Amino acid sequence: MGDKESVNDNRVPDPETWVDRYGDYLYRQALSRIQDPAAAEDLVQETFVAALHARENFQGRSSEKTWLTAILRHKVIDYIRKKSKEKPVGDTEYLTGSMDELFDERGDWKIKPTKWAYSPSELYEQKEFWKTLTQCLSQLTSRLSRAFTLREMDGLSTEEICKVLNVTATNLWVMLYRARLYMRRCLEINWFGSKNLGKS
Repeated sequence: MGDKESVNDNRVPDPETWVDRYGDYLYRQALSRIQDPAAAEDLVQETFVAALHARENFQGRSSEKTWLTAILRHKVIDYIRKKSKEKPVGDTEYLTGSMDELFDERGDWKIKPTKWAYSPSELYEQKEFWKTLTQCLSQLTSRLSRAFTLREMDGLSTEEICKVLNVTATNLWVMLYRARLYMRRCLEINWFGSKNLGKS
């Protein structure tokens, strides 16, 4: 499977090309959000089925890839909403590991974050970066990971995320704060501080 853009977007999408062109890309997108390989595969399949039923409505205002990604995004949000209802609201265990490796006893960085000089859009196109991102997200609890991806990757508002995760705005702020701190440090250690930059 590959993730090449459609060569002709101003037509009715061709379902026979979707798996080869976009399967890997959509799978990486789904896996980075839910960290469950089997569920990610299911969501990609559901995306293709939904797109198949809606292909006559495709207006060609965006590429097939963008259109399919938007469908997947809704599928992922529905999945997260369903899973959040199955878990208790009072999730206070924010990280699977410890914050001690990041901060000293006063709450200061042990190693200060560096200023990033890389474009997020360019990083998102690199397969190796997605692996590292998914790895870092897997170190968060599921609720923290979902809060982070809904905000930083899907761009949902505070109100929307609170409804999806069934949390208060205050709880969400704490969750996002901790998730961002951890993700920044994890990416600095495992990606920006490595020799992976420039790979695709």
